[in-house]
Amino acid sequence: MEHVREELDRLITQRGYGYAAISRLIRRNPSYIQQFIKRGSPRKLDDEDRKTLASFFGVDEQVLGGSANPVTDGMVEIPVLDVEASAGFGAVAGSENAQTRFGFDEQWLRRLTAAKSASLSIVGVMGDSMEPTLSDGDEVLVDASDHGSRLRDGIYVLRADDALVVKRIAIKPGGKQITIASDNPAYPTWHDMDRSEVHVVGRVIWFGRAL
Repeated sequence: MEHVREELDRLITQRGYGYAAISRLIRRNPSYIQQFIKRGSPRKLDDEDRKTLASFFGVDEQVLGGSANPVTDGMVEIPVLDVEASAGFGAVAGSENAQTRFGFDEQWLRRLTAAKSASLSIVGVMGDSMEPTLSDGDEVLVDASDHGSRLRDGIYVLRADDALVVKRIAIKPGGKQITIASDNPAYPTWHDMDRSEVHVVGRVIWFGRAL
């Protein structure tokens, strides 16, 4: 379970939270999460605690010690989260639990990404700020492991307060600042953002669209 503790510690540090705050999130005593990470007590997260934390951080439960996404007949099941990433002014991310799962051929998925299936999820797009690249109603495959030191130019899902948005990120020379833009010129662009202050959920690596 050491890798689970390390991953949870990374998520907490990267998002700028404290151990006590995350402990309160799961209705535990203030030192609970610190003891889990630093001392390995308890040995593993309670099922309900793991579910709450995975939802809060926007990752699959497997990242925090849950069961692996099942592979059936060469298919990998990726959770479709019950939340929309706004391509507009922000969709409230009140519930990020998987409402269903979508099956991808394992070999096809491996050609698309080397990311572990536990880091992948699907969210819906709402709004038109990423037109013509992404449209309202599109579904995007998000790699939650692709951020932080791996951040590079591309389309990402970001968390802004209690909302999720999908935007295009461009790294400024020097790597410390980024530009957050919409593909639709009718929407604003944010220049010279400190990348450490931007909460990146993950990189968009594929999308699906109904015709």
